[in-house]
Amino acid sequence: MPNKTILITGATDGIGKQSALELLKNGHHIILHGRTPASAERAAIEIAGLVGDENIDTVSADFGDLAQVKEMAIAILKKHEKLDVLINNAGIYQNRFERSAQGYELTFAVNHLAHFVLTLHLLPLIIPAQNGRIVNVASAAHAAHLNFNRLNNPDAFDDYNSYAQSKLCNLLFSNYLAHEAAGLFVVNALHPGVINTKLLAKGFGMQGAGLQKGAETSVFLAQAREVENATGNYFVNKKLHHPAKAAIDENLQKELWDRSLEMSHDFLPNPGNHPLIKSLLLTD
Repeated sequence: MPNKTILITGATDGIGKQSALELLKNGHHIILHGRTPASAERAAIEIAGLVGDENIDTVSADFGDLAQVKEMAIAILKKHEKLDVLINNAGIYQNRFERSAQGYELTFAVNHLAHFVLTLHLLPLIIPAQNGRIVNVASAAHAAHLNFNRLNNPDAFDDYNSYAQSKLCNLLFSNYLAHEAAGLFVVNALHPGVINTKLLAKGFGMQGAGLQKGAETSVFLAQAREVENATGNYFVNKKLHHPAKAAIDENLQKELWDRSLEMSHDFLPNPGNHPLIKSLLLTD
């Protein structure tokens, strides 16, 4: 298979780091995102040492600040002519209510809004790629009720519900973009499994399967030929799976999209001349 340029967010530990390791082993060029330059560089050095391959770049941004997300995206746009795969993997689980730099509940801001902004900025690199792919790491926890009126209310905060709603947002975002971009690139989401990560320990107080198992479906969706034309799907254990009913609600997809545009308005890209990007940045 031809080597791909692959950006993985949240790749300094856990599933993201393991995904970077596996994809680097397979000869791909990895762009590894970390919250800080130091954390990204440490992870890149470790992974390159394990594989014996230094075909790895680093970028950094705190996903709790959309200004940093935009700055990172611009840096990637300046350095690269195309991006074959974007793996939106970064995620957090908050035990208490906190706000992002822009004033939004932090779980929602990091798990959804940051990836929303990043993806829109990077579309000019993904569209020209042959068989461009966007892979969104969601969760089986996405079977939730999305209440926009309670999303940013500290009095309504519940740690599990906030996480579950953010994972539903991953699916809604994924499905809406897949529909709008049909024929230009593919967009799929996945549940990585119950995997032994810091997030699992913090959020659920339990252990799970190994990281290699957790990375399998992300790696599969990033490079497998058999899914190069698959889009708008949800995968579990590398197999198609039915998402929760809310995830395929087209009205809810559109509402989330429009609200996300409003929330991130100051950090969105210039639409340029591409009709898809122009249409995606318009609200009704």
